[in-house]
Amino acid sequence: MPTSQVQNRIDLIPASAFSFEELTEAYNHTRVDYMVPMPMNANKLREYVLHYDIDMKASAVAVDGNEMLGLAMLGVREKRAWISRLGVIRSNRRRGTGTALVDHLMAHAEQKQAERIIIEVIKDNVAAHTLFSHKGFVPTRELLVLRRPPGPPRLEIPPARVEFLGYTAARDLLAQRTSIPSWIDETESLLNVGNLAAIKVSLADGSHGWLVYQNTIFQLGRIVIQTDAGDPLRVGRALLYHLHHQHQAQDTKTENLPLDDPHWPVFKEMGYLVMFHRIEMVLNFPKSAPES
Repeated sequence: MPTSQVQNRIDLIPASAFSFEELTEAYNHTRVDYMVPMPMNANKLREYVLHYDIDMKASAVAVDGNEMLGLAMLGVREKRAWISRLGVIRSNRRRGTGTALVDHLMAHAEQKQAERIIIEVIKDNVAAHTLFSHKGFVPTRELLVLRRPPGPPRLEIPPARVEFLGYTAARDLLAQRTSIPSWIDETESLLNVGNLAAIKVSLADGSHGWLVYQNTIFQLGRIVIQTDAGDPLRVGRALLYHLHHQHQAQDTKTENLPLDDPHWPVFKEMGYLVMFHRIEMVLNFPKSAPES
């Protein structure tokens, strides 16, 4: 079992050396007193690894002998990487474990020729923000995690031509998106999770746009919304109205809507509540000088 010793009795072992059950137990222990606990089970963690292209060999678990101290995971895609599920068990904090895990993931990201590495920190998590700032990460934007309870929309909207579309159309629409997605709602992530559907609307004044979402039995989620022409508020209102009119019995959760997204006011009108805020932070690796 390969290890990388980083300091006093702390070793870093590839996450691939552990079962999903072991990793889940360790992760949940790191979140006992966390600002937003987000508990996992083994099946959810296995799906998480697949959906977000987690490299289990580059991800790491910190141990002291047989005791697990913490863990962190690294998502890897073309020219970019993503730090996720970083956590240290409360009784083992303040001994450099978090810093060691971050350094380990940053080194692996560079080895995999990533040009940048991304992290999402919950707003007001001062310790995490300080750690990543010291490592050179720079805040780029604020992201919203939203939830809406089941129920019909309560807004009146102008008549519109509406099309309800399936997976193939949803995939094609995602290829046309103009917004800058986070790792969680990148097109790669959405295609990995599957169960995608779409809605297109056209209003009488020529405004039009589309919405892609994940549709599961109990929940809607992963909403991507785009106005191609006209007022984003009018287009967004029509799209969300028809989404929730069509799926009145389903809870809705969507992650990482940018705070400055022009459709955000319509989400509020439709009854979406902010669960918490994230701060996206990015570190750009220095480009290597070309070989002479």
